[in-house]
Amino acid sequence: MAAAAGLRALGAKGSGWLQRGPWAPLTTGFCSRGPAGIGRPEPGPRPTIARQRDGIRNIILSDPKRRNALSLAMLKSLQSDILHEAESQDLKVIIISAEGPVFSSGHDLKELTDEQGPEYHAEVFQTCSEVMMLIQSHPVPIIAMVNGLATAAGCQLVASCDIAVASDKSSFATPGVNIGLFCSTPAVALGRAVPRKVALEMLFTGEPISAQEALLHGLLSRVVPEERLEEETMRIARKVASQSRPVLALGKAAFYRQLTQDLRTAYHLTSQTMVDNLGLPDGQEGIKAFLQKRKPIWSH
Repeated sequence: MAAAAGLRALGAKGSGWLQRGPWAPLTTGFCSRGPAGIGRPEPGPRPTIARQRDGIRNIILSDPKRRNALSLAMLKSLQSDILHEAESQDLKVIIISAEGPVFSSGHDLKELTDEQGPEYHAEVFQTCSEVMMLIQSHPVPIIAMVNGLATAAGCQLVASCDIAVASDKSSFATPGVNIGLFCSTPAVALGRAVPRKVALEMLFTGEPISAQEALLHGLLSRVVPEERLEEETMRIARKVASQSRPVLALGKAAFYRQLTQDLRTAYHLTSQTMVDNLGLPDGQEGIKAFLQKRKPIWSH
Protein backbone atom coordinates (compact mmCIF):
# COMPACT_ATOMS: atom_id res chain seq x y z
CA MET A 1 0.00 0.00 0.00
CA ALA A 2 1.32 3.42 -0.89
CA ALA A 3 0.15 4.92 2.41
CA ALA A 4 1.88 2.28 4.49
CA ALA A 5 5.08 2.63 2.49
CA GLY A 6 5.04 6.37 2.96
CA LEU A 7 4.64 5.99 6.71
CA ARG A 8 7.48 3.52 6.91
CA ALA A 9 9.67 5.99 5.05
CA LEU A 10 8.86 8.57 7.71
CA GLY A 11 9.80 6.15 10.45
CA ALA A 12 6.39 4.97 11.69
CA LYS A 13 7.34 2.38 14.29
CA GLY A 14 5.16 1.15 17.13
CA SER A 15 6.82 1.88 20.49
CA GLY A 16 4.29 0.04 22.65
CA TRP A 17 3.20 2.87 24.90
CA LEU A 18 -0.54 2.80 24.20
CA GLN A 19 -2.34 2.21 27.50
CA ARG A 20 -5.66 0.41 27.08
CA GLY A 21 -8.87 1.53 28.73
CA PRO A 22 -11.35 4.39 28.39
CA TRP A 23 -9.66 7.18 26.44
CA ALA A 24 -6.30 5.64 27.15
CA PRO A 25 -3.57 8.33 27.08
CA LEU A 26 -0.65 8.10 24.70
CA THR A 27 2.54 8.97 26.55
CA THR A 28 5.79 9.32 24.64
CA GLY A 29 8.58 11.76 24.00
CA PHE A 30 9.12 13.80 20.87
CA CYS A 31 10.05 11.95 17.74
CA SER A 32 13.38 12.79 16.10
CA ARG A 33 14.50 15.32 18.70
CA GLY A 34 17.60 17.12 17.54
CA PRO A 35 20.58 18.04 19.70
CA ALA A 36 19.98 20.77 22.26
CA GLY A 37 21.11 24.21 21.27
CA ILE A 38 19.98 27.79 20.78
CA GLY A 39 16.37 27.81 19.73
CA ARG A 40 16.04 24.03 20.11
CA PRO A 41 12.99 22.79 22.06
CA GLU A 42 14.07 21.68 25.51
CA PRO A 43 12.68 18.57 27.23
CA GLY A 44 9.54 19.33 29.19
CA PRO A 45 5.79 18.81 29.21
CA ARG A 46 4.50 17.67 25.84
CA PRO A 47 2.42 20.36 24.12
CA THR A 48 -0.05 17.77 22.85
CA ILE A 49 -2.26 15.24 24.61
CA ALA A 50 -3.33 12.04 22.85
CA ARG A 51 -5.98 9.58 23.95
CA GLN A 52 -7.51 6.61 22.19
CA ARG A 53 -10.75 4.68 22.61
CA ASP A 54 -12.75 2.39 20.34
CA GLY A 55 -10.43 3.04 17.41
CA ILE A 56 -10.69 6.83 17.70
CA ARG A 57 -7.54 8.77 18.62
CA ASN A 58 -8.03 12.33 19.85
CA ILE A 59 -4.92 14.51 19.62
CA ILE A 60 -5.29 17.80 21.50
CA LEU A 61 -3.09 20.85 20.97
CA SER A 62 -2.56 21.69 24.61
CA ASP A 63 -0.68 24.98 24.87
CA PRO A 64 -3.49 27.56 25.13
CA LYS A 65 -1.32 30.14 26.90
CA ARG A 66 0.72 30.38 23.69
CA ARG A 67 -2.40 30.19 21.51
CA ASN A 68 -1.40 26.64 20.53
CA ALA A 69 1.39 28.01 18.35
CA LEU A 70 2.96 25.42 16.07
CA SER A 71 6.40 25.68 17.61
CA LEU A 72 8.97 23.09 16.63
CA ALA A 73 8.19 21.23 19.85
CA MET A 74 4.46 21.30 19.08
CA LEU A 75 5.03 20.08 15.52
CA LYS A 76 7.24 17.21 16.63
CA SER A 77 4.80 16.23 19.36
CA LEU A 78 1.93 16.29 16.89
CA GLN A 79 3.97 14.29 14.40
CA SER A 80 4.77 11.70 17.06
CA ASP A 81 1.12 11.33 18.07
CA ILE A 82 -0.01 10.92 14.46
CA LEU A 83 2.72 8.40 13.64
CA HIS A 84 2.30 6.27 16.78
CA GLU A 85 1.23 2.75 15.76
CA ALA A 86 -0.13 4.20 12.54
CA GLU A 87 -0.38 0.74 10.98
CA SER A 88 -2.13 -0.79 13.99
CA GLN A 89 -5.49 -2.25 13.03
CA ASP A 90 -6.86 -0.87 16.32
CA LEU A 91 -6.61 2.69 14.96
CA LYS A 92 -9.50 3.72 12.71
CA VAL A 93 -9.63 7.53 12.74
CA ILE A 94 -7.79 10.53 14.26
CA ILE A 95 -9.32 13.78 15.54
CA ILE A 96 -7.13 16.87 16.00
CA SER A 97 -8.59 19.45 18.38
CA ALA A 98 -7.29 22.17 20.69
CA GLU A 99 -7.65 23.65 24.17
CA GLY A 100 -8.65 27.28 24.59
CA PRO A 101 -10.25 29.90 22.32
CA VAL A 102 -7.58 29.61 19.60
CA PHE A 103 -7.25 26.39 17.60
CA SER A 104 -3.77 27.46 16.52
CA SER A 105 -2.17 30.81 15.82
CA GLY A 106 0.40 29.28 13.45
CA HIS A 107 4.17 29.28 13.85
CA ASP A 108 5.77 30.61 17.02
CA LEU A 109 7.22 33.93 15.84
CA LYS A 110 9.84 33.84 18.61
CA GLU A 111 11.39 30.93 16.74
CA LEU A 112 11.58 32.92 13.50
CA THR A 113 13.89 35.75 14.56
CA ASP A 114 17.52 36.25 13.55
CA GLU A 115 18.65 34.68 16.82
CA GLN A 116 17.84 31.19 15.52
CA GLY A 117 19.15 31.62 11.99
CA PRO A 118 18.24 30.07 8.61
CA GLU A 119 19.20 26.50 9.51
CA TYR A 120 16.76 26.42 12.40
CA HIS A 121 14.11 28.22 10.34
CA ALA A 122 14.49 25.59 7.63
CA GLU A 123 13.95 22.84 10.21
CA VAL A 124 10.74 24.50 11.42
CA PHE A 125 9.23 24.75 7.94
CA GLN A 126 10.48 21.33 6.86
CA THR A 127 8.98 19.69 9.96
CA CYS A 128 5.72 21.55 9.42
CA SER A 129 5.59 20.40 5.80
CA GLU A 130 6.26 16.81 6.86
CA VAL A 131 3.36 16.93 9.33
CA MET A 132 0.97 18.30 6.69
CA MET A 133 2.01 15.68 4.14
CA LEU A 134 1.80 12.97 6.78
CA ILE A 135 -1.88 13.78 7.33
CA GLN A 136 -2.66 12.95 3.71
CA SER A 137 -0.37 9.91 3.49
CA HIS A 138 -1.68 8.44 6.76
CA PRO A 139 -3.80 5.31 6.23
CA VAL A 140 -6.71 6.47 8.41
CA PRO A 141 -8.93 9.54 7.96
CA ILE A 142 -7.90 12.58 10.02
CA ILE A 143 -10.53 15.07 11.21
CA ALA A 144 -9.94 18.64 12.42
CA MET A 145 -12.34 19.74 15.17
CA VAL A 146 -12.09 23.54 15.31
CA ASN A 147 -13.57 25.78 17.98
CA GLY A 148 -12.01 29.22 17.60
CA LEU A 149 -9.42 31.02 15.54
CA ALA A 150 -7.10 29.18 13.14
CA THR A 151 -4.47 31.38 11.49
CA ALA A 152 -1.45 30.93 9.22
CA ALA A 153 -0.02 27.42 9.81
CA GLY A 154 -3.04 26.75 12.04
CA CYS A 155 -5.27 27.37 9.03
CA GLN A 156 -2.88 25.21 7.01
CA LEU A 157 -3.43 22.37 9.49
CA VAL A 158 -7.20 22.60 9.07
CA ALA A 159 -6.88 22.69 5.28
CA SER A 160 -4.62 19.63 5.33
CA CYS A 161 -7.04 17.41 7.25
CA ASP A 162 -9.32 15.02 5.37
CA ILE A 163 -12.44 16.31 7.12
CA ALA A 164 -12.88 19.55 9.08
CA VAL A 165 -15.76 20.32 11.45
CA ALA A 166 -15.96 23.75 13.10
CA SER A 167 -18.16 25.67 15.49
CA ASP A 168 -20.00 28.68 14.16
CA LYS A 169 -17.75 30.94 16.28
CA SER A 170 -14.61 29.83 14.43
CA SER A 171 -12.70 31.93 11.93
CA PHE A 172 -9.76 31.41 9.59
CA ALA A 173 -6.99 33.63 8.26
CA THR A 174 -3.55 33.72 6.66
CA PRO A 175 -2.36 37.08 8.07
CA GLY A 176 1.38 36.69 7.54
CA VAL A 177 1.43 39.50 4.98
CA ASN A 178 0.53 41.94 7.79
CA ILE A 179 3.85 41.29 9.51
CA GLY A 180 5.95 40.99 6.36
CA LEU A 181 6.01 37.19 6.25
CA PHE A 182 3.84 35.91 3.40
CA CYS A 183 2.03 32.65 4.23
CA SER A 184 3.73 30.71 1.43
CA THR A 185 3.60 27.26 3.04
CA PRO A 186 0.01 27.66 4.33
CA ALA A 187 -0.85 28.66 0.75
CA VAL A 188 -0.02 25.14 -0.42
CA ALA A 189 -2.79 23.54 1.63
CA LEU A 190 -5.16 26.50 1.38
CA GLY A 191 -4.84 26.69 -2.41
CA ARG A 192 -5.76 23.02 -2.66
CA ALA A 193 -8.80 23.39 -0.41
CA VAL A 194 -10.50 26.57 -1.67
CA PRO A 195 -10.84 28.32 -5.04
CA ARG A 196 -7.75 30.23 -6.18
CA LYS A 197 -9.28 33.71 -5.92
CA VAL A 198 -10.54 33.04 -2.39
CA ALA A 199 -7.11 31.79 -1.33
CA LEU A 200 -5.33 34.75 -2.88
CA GLU A 201 -7.65 37.28 -1.26
CA MET A 202 -6.97 35.69 2.12
CA LEU A 203 -3.22 35.65 1.42
CA PHE A 204 -2.99 39.18 0.01
CA THR A 205 -5.18 40.92 2.61
CA GLY A 206 -4.66 38.79 5.70
CA GLU A 207 -8.32 39.31 6.55
CA PRO A 208 -10.19 36.46 8.30
CA ILE A 209 -13.18 34.58 6.96
CA SER A 210 -16.02 33.25 9.08
CA ALA A 211 -16.84 29.59 9.59
CA GLN A 212 -19.82 29.92 7.24
CA GLU A 213 -17.61 31.47 4.54
CA ALA A 214 -15.05 28.71 5.07
CA LEU A 215 -17.81 26.13 4.63
CA LEU A 216 -19.06 27.85 1.47
CA HIS A 217 -15.58 27.84 -0.08
CA GLY A 218 -14.70 24.24 0.85
CA LEU A 219 -12.25 24.75 3.72
CA LEU A 220 -14.68 23.03 6.09
CA SER A 221 -16.90 19.96 5.82
CA ARG A 222 -19.57 21.32 8.12
CA VAL A 223 -20.33 24.03 10.69
CA VAL A 224 -22.38 23.46 13.83
CA PRO A 225 -23.24 25.45 16.99
CA GLU A 226 -20.45 25.35 19.55
CA GLU A 227 -22.45 23.19 21.95
CA ARG A 228 -22.86 20.52 19.25
CA LEU A 229 -19.29 20.52 17.95
CA GLU A 230 -17.95 17.54 19.89
CA GLU A 231 -21.15 15.55 19.40
CA GLU A 232 -21.14 16.06 15.63
CA THR A 233 -17.41 15.37 15.27
CA MET A 234 -17.72 12.17 17.29
CA ARG A 235 -20.72 11.11 15.21
CA ILE A 236 -18.62 11.37 12.05
CA ALA A 237 -15.63 9.69 13.73
CA ARG A 238 -17.73 6.76 14.95
CA LYS A 239 -19.21 6.30 11.49
CA VAL A 240 -15.73 6.27 9.96
CA ALA A 241 -14.49 3.89 12.66
CA SER A 242 -17.31 1.46 11.81
CA GLN A 243 -15.99 1.00 8.27
CA SER A 244 -13.33 -1.41 7.04
CA ARG A 245 -9.90 0.03 7.75
CA PRO A 246 -8.19 -1.68 4.75
CA VAL A 247 -10.89 -0.37 2.40
CA LEU A 248 -10.62 3.17 3.78
CA ALA A 249 -6.81 3.10 3.57
CA LEU A 250 -6.91 1.95 -0.04
CA GLY A 251 -9.55 4.50 -0.97
CA LYS A 252 -7.88 7.43 0.76
CA ALA A 253 -4.53 6.74 -0.90
CA ALA A 254 -6.17 6.44 -4.31
CA PHE A 255 -8.21 9.62 -3.86
CA TYR A 256 -5.16 11.80 -3.20
CA ARG A 257 -3.08 10.06 -5.86
CA GLN A 258 -5.62 10.65 -8.63
CA LEU A 259 -6.09 14.34 -7.83
CA THR A 260 -2.80 15.27 -9.48
CA GLN A 261 -3.41 13.21 -12.63
CA ASP A 262 -5.10 14.02 -15.91
CA LEU A 263 -8.60 12.59 -16.37
CA ARG A 264 -7.57 9.50 -18.34
CA THR A 265 -4.76 8.60 -15.95
CA ALA A 266 -7.01 9.21 -12.95
CA TYR A 267 -9.60 6.77 -14.27
CA HIS A 268 -6.88 4.24 -15.09
CA LEU A 269 -5.48 4.42 -11.55
CA THR A 270 -8.85 4.27 -9.83
CA SER A 271 -10.11 1.44 -12.06
CA GLN A 272 -7.16 -0.63 -10.89
CA THR A 273 -7.91 0.47 -7.33
CA MET A 274 -11.46 -0.87 -7.68
CA VAL A 275 -10.03 -4.21 -8.86
CA ASP A 276 -7.60 -4.23 -5.92
CA ASN A 277 -10.47 -3.38 -3.57
CA LEU A 278 -12.41 -6.40 -4.82
CA GLY A 279 -9.36 -8.50 -4.01
CA LEU A 280 -9.50 -7.49 -0.36
CA PRO A 281 -11.29 -9.88 2.02
CA ASP A 282 -13.44 -6.98 3.22
CA GLY A 283 -14.35 -6.09 -0.35
CA GLN A 284 -15.83 -9.53 -0.88
CA GLU A 285 -17.35 -9.63 2.62
CA GLY A 286 -19.21 -6.37 2.01
CA ILE A 287 -20.69 -7.55 -1.27
CA LYS A 288 -21.72 -10.92 0.18
CA ALA A 289 -23.29 -9.21 3.20
CA PHE A 290 -25.30 -6.90 0.95
CA LEU A 291 -26.56 -9.78 -1.21
CA GLN A 292 -27.40 -11.82 1.88
CA LYS A 293 -29.13 -8.81 3.49
CA ARG A 294 -26.98 -8.79 6.61
CA LYS A 295 -24.45 -6.47 8.21
CA PRO A 296 -20.84 -7.03 7.05
CA ILE A 297 -18.29 -8.39 9.50
CA TRP A 298 -15.06 -6.55 8.72
CA SER A 299 -11.65 -8.09 9.27
CA HIS A 300 -10.54 -4.79 10.88
